[in-house]
Amino acid sequence: MQALEQLSIDFANAVWGTPLVMLLLLGGLFFALYSGFLPYRHFGHALGLALGRHNTPDQPGELSHGQALAAALSGTMGLGNISGVALAVVAGGPGAVFWMWVSALVGIATKFFTCSLGVMYRGEDSLGRLQGGPMYIIREALPRSLYPLAVLFSLAGLIGTLPMYQANQLTALIRENLFSTQEPLLVNGVIGLVLALVVGTVVFGGLQRVAKVAVTVLPLMVLLYMAMTFYLLASHLDEIPALLANIVNSAFSAEAAGGGLLGVMLIGISRAAFSNEAGVGTEVMAHGAARTNEPIREGLVAMLGPVADTLIVCTCTALVILIAGNWQNPGELSGITLTSNAFAQEMGNVGVALLFLVTLILSSTTMFTMWYYGAKCFGFLFGAEVQHHYRWFFVATVIFGSLVSLDIVFNLISAAYGLMAIPTMTATLWLAPRVKEAAKDYFTRHPY
Repeated sequence: MQALEQLSIDFANAVWGTPLVMLLLLGGLFFALYSGFLPYRHFGHALGLALGRHNTPDQPGELSHGQALAAALSGTMGLGNISGVALAVVAGGPGAVFWMWVSALVGIATKFFTCSLGVMYRGEDSLGRLQGGPMYIIREALPRSLYPLAVLFSLAGLIGTLPMYQANQLTALIRENLFSTQEPLLVNGVIGLVLALVVGTVVFGGLQRVAKVAVTVLPLMVLLYMAMTFYLLASHLDEIPALLANIVNSAFSAEAAGGGLLGVMLIGISRAAFSNEAGVGTEVMAHGAARTNEPIREGLVAMLGPVADTLIVCTCTALVILIAGNWQNPGELSGITLTSNAFAQEMGNVGVALLFLVTLILSSTTMFTMWYYGAKCFGFLFGAEVQHHYRWFFVATVIFGSLVSLDIVFNLISAAYGLMAIPTMTATLWLAPRVKEAAKDYFTRHPY
């Protein structure tokens, strides 16, 4: 098992090297500058679209703007915001949070471009159904010689969208809170079986059920989690300025400059990609299903994602962990258990119970959305007519994720995300002029 863990770590480190981080960071900065910061200037219009204005039920697609955003957020606003932040702070210190902010800020522009393209270049699957996603963008808009990039994205997507990380962390939280005195392997297996049954009942219902569940539950759980963090932060209001200053200073500290600056940057940006998926391409598949013939509208809705899940939710989680101070000597605590311990220190059993509820729901909605993403990748590679077979494999990996270590599942998924970002960013940079042209046309017709 140790050899497998080390292999997964080496694999993730090889993928998340300086070239990939620069591709995401500088690519996002390019999109912001190239567009004249257009996405940032239209947040009001984007919010209106997400709230249901300008919905077009007679247009092609499966989901409304709000449903597409909820489906995408249900894939990002989950354990990446709760346990992923804990992993980032432990690995890179407070400075990693700063680079998560930077990544999210440029990720706003990245999501605007990628998700606009997701609607602009939808393609038909083998059953003639309209689909969106980086693989279809590449197939429909790029030269035929670059088609292998579509295959690379889909192959990496089959791994990156597996529910192993969510199952692993949810299992750890359930075991620590309810069965801490029992045999871990046996408990993990039983929990994994139960989770597999729950996930299976939803994924066999299709995307409409995923969207329905996400739209109903996601906002409530996010509001509950934000209420918890705001309550805790309000009781430590005098500490917050110093904590924010520490985050910024740690990103450029003498210690970091002495050899760890790049490492902290790598950790922060890779964890931000795991949190908000900007540039990864998974969210393009959800937004590509939007019921609209206006690509720019969907790009505007999509750009709200990094603001909600990284700049707001991840920041609150990071501050809670920094207040608790348990990140400096985590011991056996890791990921979700470290975050849970932070809430326990400040809010007692009530905090643990509420976090348990939030994690249970958010991780479940994330797994539902991951199935949709993975099924699209499977259908692209092997044909939509056999796409239903993927469901069985997907559900089985819930059990696998519950049984293996956090290091294995996190590094495997993280590496796959990195591989997915390469074709996504390549295609988006290639087609950026078309998005800029479409945006100019849209705002000429709709001068908001």
